[in-house]
Amino acid sequence: MPTRPRKTAEQLRSMRWFGPDDLRSFGHRSRAKQMGLAREEFTGRPVIGIINTWNELNTCHTHFPERVEDIRRGVLEAGGFAVEMPALSLGEQMMKPTTMLYRNFLAMETEELIRAHPLDGVVLMGGCDKTTPAVLMGALSANIPAIYVPAGPMLRGHWRDVTLGSGTDVWKYWDDRRSGKLGDKEWSEIEDGIARSAGTCMTMGTAATMMSLAEAMGISLPGASAIPAVDASHKRMAAASGRRIVEMVWEDMRPTDILTEAAFENAIIVDMAIGGSTNAIVHLLAMARRAGVPLTMDTFDRVAAGIPLLANIRPSGKYLMEDFYYAGGLPALLAQLAPRLHLAALTVTGHTLGEVIAGAQVYAPDVIRGLDNPVKPAGGTAVLRGSLAPDGAVIKPTAAEDRLLVHEGPAVVFRDIRDLKARVDRDDLDVTADSVLVLQNAGPVGAPGMPEWGQLPVPRKLLRQGIRDIVRISDARMSGTSYGACVLHVAPEAAIGGPLGLVRDGDRIRLDVPNRRLDLLVAEDELARRRAAWTPPPLPGGDRGYVALYRRSVTQADKGCDFDFMQGAPGTMPEPDIF
Repeated sequence: MPTRPRKTAEQLRSMRWFGPDDLRSFGHRSRAKQMGLAREEFTGRPVIGIINTWNELNTCHTHFPERVEDIRRGVLEAGGFAVEMPALSLGEQMMKPTTMLYRNFLAMETEELIRAHPLDGVVLMGGCDKTTPAVLMGALSANIPAIYVPAGPMLRGHWRDVTLGSGTDVWKYWDDRRSGKLGDKEWSEIEDGIARSAGTCMTMGTAATMMSLAEAMGISLPGASAIPAVDASHKRMAAASGRRIVEMVWEDMRPTDILTEAAFENAIIVDMAIGGSTNAIVHLLAMARRAGVPLTMDTFDRVAAGIPLLANIRPSGKYLMEDFYYAGGLPALLAQLAPRLHLAALTVTGHTLGEVIAGAQVYAPDVIRGLDNPVKPAGGTAVLRGSLAPDGAVIKPTAAEDRLLVHEGPAVVFRDIRDLKARVDRDDLDVTADSVLVLQNAGPVGAPGMPEWGQLPVPRKLLRQGIRDIVRISDARMSGTSYGACVLHVAPEAAIGGPLGLVRDGDRIRLDVPNRRLDLLVAEDELARRRAAWTPPPLPGGDRGYVALYRRSVTQADKGCDFDFMQGAPGTMPEPDIF
């Protein structure tokens, strides 16, 4: 951490609003007093913004109003003044077409809430998939002291004598229902029991992945990411975060002190070891570009080489996040990875990663494995390149059937999600177990927003034959709770003229995960003819307002899908200069 002198009360950012003896500061103070506050409550004390990504349709964050009060208690105990700052809530279940369309919106809002208000530090509340990267992106660009409070996973699901995992078991039992193996009564019972409490998905989906990676990077308190949302320990963690952010303000500890190149490399290593969501790659790329860290798609394979899967958690393993917490949580897993991590990386505690995981123990060795006894020898995500994905694509090998990791077959092409829904379950679909399903125009521009459409359903005619996995390729994403041989994030995307948009029914496609290849086996002269005849597809979703801004400015998946005008050196946020 750069050595900076401890701040004095006069040096607080909020004192620019409340301190001077002038007309504008008179207005700021008098309006604060309008709310019943005394001058000594908000002047000369760190003003802490609690960025709360809650609303009543974000099911993962239903406990956040209570957690705000826990955080506020901690801030007050440490001598700060807490103010709640509501922000856009990205509830994965309800928002359409995808919360990914709005991740950058929340990142911008977080940055602007910080820039425009008299805040000395912020507590960032998130958990449901895109909220974690969004608030961290905004905080990085603003670069004032910040700490992240993860929502925490929900409790295990139950159906009869079966333990259910959100997302992962939905896909499994939905296929059973589509193939006629599961009736309406059983399906309704599963619906009643799969989501039993506040909190995020309790599988290692995108929410649990990004909460874990935030902790691995040191921007949340040790052990915070796996605490179940309704556990009393979660309340204590929230209050402790409130206390710590006040001290971070006095220390002038900023996000860029913590989210360094070493921290991002630690996150990549942990992502492999936990079998993390493929979405983590897009989010880490976007965050790194906000932090000024030179992270690329190739960095993932380089840093992750030789990292095995250690967390035995669905969809790549057997257990759930509640089990992971009882097994020792992320500190225990980090201790297993210690030989590969940058242990000198700083955390929000003021101590190094090595110091905070010293003495961490594994209490359930089948849930958290050691390097000498991994769940699988290869970790969670592989980056592919080739003639079908010149700028890269990703696959989660641990969630696919091994027989499909090297595969060649004929393409069955769907031009967009509507075409897929109309034809995938037709009995006359020309598909076999060797086919490669291809979904076009589902990327950042084409969809818009790169929705989680990448786990293309296995056609019903194949399900009836007992086939549960085939190779599927798209420029979309998929839920981190999903599984299957799904190649995702193909860049450049079909809608802007990428090779994916040139694929035709019957074209041979070769997938070779061990050699990190994805190739379209079509002669170059034929591809040139198709390219010359290609025209942009009609774009759904309109072309006005935020969607128009998004389509004009979003980068491709290999660059994080951030807005091109939002990238750049952190800490260059212009301060208000007219008071």
